[in-house]
Amino acid sequence: MADNATLPPADDQRVVDLRRALEERYLSYALSTITQRALPDARDGLKPVHRRIIHAMRLLKLDPNQGYKKSARIVGDVIGKFHPHGDQSIYDALVRLAQDFALRYPLVDGQGNFGNIDGDNAAAMRYTESRMTDVATRLLEGITEDAIDFKATYDGEDEEPVVLPSNFPNLLANGSTGIAVGMATSIPPHNVAELCNAALKLINNPKAEIEDLIHEDLTTPSHQDDLVRGPDFPTGGVMVESREAMINAYKTGRGSFRVRAKWEVEETGRGVYLIVVTEIPYGIQKSRLVEKIAELLLAKKLPLLKDVRDESSDDIRLVLEPRSRTVDATILMEQLFKTSDLETRFSLNLNVLDKGAVPKVMSLAQALKAWLEHRKEVLVRRSSFRLGQIAHRLEVLGGYIIAYLNLDEVIRIIREEDDAKVSLMATFELSDVQAEAILNMRLRSLRKLEEIELRKEHGNLTEEQKHIETLLGSEKRQWGVISTQITELKADYGKQTPLGARRTMLATAPDTNLAEITEAFIEREPITIILSQKGWIRALKGHTTEVDEKGFKAGDSLKLSLHAETTDKLLMLTTGGKVYTIGGDKLPGGRGQGEPVRIMVDIEEGQDIVDIVLYRPGAKRIISSSAGYGFVVAEDDMIANTRKGKQILNVAAPAEASLMVPVNGDRVAVIGQNRKLLVFSLAQLATMSRGKGVRLQRYKDGGISDIKTFFAADGLTWTNSSGRTFSKPMEELTEWLGDRAAAGRQPPNGFPRNNKFIG
Repeated sequence: MADNATLPPADDQRVVDLRRALEERYLSYALSTITQRALPDARDGLKPVHRRIIHAMRLLKLDPNQGYKKSARIVGDVIGKFHPHGDQSIYDALVRLAQDFALRYPLVDGQGNFGNIDGDNAAAMRYTESRMTDVATRLLEGITEDAIDFKATYDGEDEEPVVLPSNFPNLLANGSTGIAVGMATSIPPHNVAELCNAALKLINNPKAEIEDLIHEDLTTPSHQDDLVRGPDFPTGGVMVESREAMINAYKTGRGSFRVRAKWEVEETGRGVYLIVVTEIPYGIQKSRLVEKIAELLLAKKLPLLKDVRDESSDDIRLVLEPRSRTVDATILMEQLFKTSDLETRFSLNLNVLDKGAVPKVMSLAQALKAWLEHRKEVLVRRSSFRLGQIAHRLEVLGGYIIAYLNLDEVIRIIREEDDAKVSLMATFELSDVQAEAILNMRLRSLRKLEEIELRKEHGNLTEEQKHIETLLGSEKRQWGVISTQITELKADYGKQTPLGARRTMLATAPDTNLAEITEAFIEREPITIILSQKGWIRALKGHTTEVDEKGFKAGDSLKLSLHAETTDKLLMLTTGGKVYTIGGDKLPGGRGQGEPVRIMVDIEEGQDIVDIVLYRPGAKRIISSSAGYGFVVAEDDMIANTRKGKQILNVAAPAEASLMVPVNGDRVAVIGQNRKLLVFSLAQLATMSRGKGVRLQRYKDGGISDIKTFFAADGLTWTNSSGRTFSKPMEELTEWLGDRAAAGRQPPNGFPRNNKFIG
């Protein structure tokens, strides 16, 4: 860019560096958004708009014991004096402060329609009325006693508080959410009694770790003296989160909490039951939740559920009707938890303004300490303010006592002297304050001027003055007073009170079989799986033995077919020794020619499919390479959770994975391409989850052809190409018995020419 000095301003125009101007102005906007809109102050837990609403309500004298005033009046005062923004945004903030399903401890007592948990909007501000709650008055406690600083309003005509005194841990008790520029905050609400116990523990031990602030056993019944048990949402619910995860979240200030709906089984007779949901996760609109479940039901994604209906009145009552009486309620609910908002995660991002200025992600201990330090500062400032009041009153009382003792002379001076104030000060050595107080005294007050009463008040104030001075001189006494205040707060909002009783219960998630839950998503139907030589796969409905050759592309043909169900998992072995897992419900339908398997899983280049089998939990298989190396592997260890599959058999070219046969016996029969049969004990094969394996049979040339396991008591059987079955008992297999890795001998007469146990 050209030097600005060579381009002087002309006609009130300036040349500016656009990049620098954008950076400065965007930074200014970002800082304004962060500090003046989105993030709460760590000390009182309020954003500016909420602080201004509460302050405006105080000026309107809307105390809990006073009458209500129209919400429009409050919004108008907030706009006109403190917050020059849209009236709807201010009213929305006011409404949320009054919603007992949004705020754990509401700050506004609303009269009229303030919305509901279904997501319906509040009535217009001209119809609703508001006043403060007891919690709001606690936030304001001491605001007229120089407890906090004030700053000029946007137009300079008035003042507003920088922060509220906050005799209530509002940041953590009510929580907060907000999105700023480049940062956000998300703080769940907590139980005040638990926060008070944690704060008292920090006062007694400032070095306490997060582990010391979290209750030891979260699943025990809730008690008044519990430490923090995690969030306590206004809508209740059940939190299923381990203590370790909770400690980590509170230690770093970042994490999440898993919250579920609270439900119970309601018997209707003859073994039939209904599931009734009585509490839903925080922040979820009930009407939208019911719609979502109904949509899943219509889409046939909830095969265990028959119907859902909303029977709520003042209390939540969602009725879920199972498909049949045999449906397990826990499995049904686990399915709903996985697919709907009956289970959600509420994130923790304790990003707040430290001392109202600097954004900072705090731990639980740091957030509590920020509130405690603020309470200490408020206590010192209020005490100093009270000292000033006492000093002034003591000075006035001293003047009153002198006036009482010399009442006639005082009256004479006032009646006769031109400048009574100067004469009084000179005659009785009074201060300006004392003389002014005497002159401002009403005549009716003369009857109250009794020396005993004046000296009694003087003595009481002197005693209070000494007490406050002692308090200001001792940090230990200050923390003692704060502890007393917190103990009183805990008594007023303890768990024995309707508002303070813990709402969110804690539990551990039921130990359900994930496979059962997964199967519950799928409607069980019989299918026939067809795999072509070129790797195209499809699933025909029903079990069929006839496969139409027209269903294959030109030059393609059937490789294998097997009967299965949509709930089955398929294990697919490739020549590279990898096993892939495919769900039966994920296969393309049988109307067309199917789809290439390579679209469904990532089979490596140059590898081909060896076999596909049905997965059976607990079953085992022998897997072997073409070179005759193999081992026993559990099917549970073959399950792959990703498209990339799972390497089971390690092979090196030119060898390839070639067989994957079931283990169903105590003996192994192996036949090679050289037509040599060997029988040995299954115990000679190791069970592994991955490896090259051990030699099954030794070959001079060629490789392995087939493997079969059998029980010694049953003998070895095989089937020839014409379908005839042969059987040899163990006593007739003596010449083929040996140890693994032996060469074997020519098979008995009648063995299939293709060297397979099934010809």
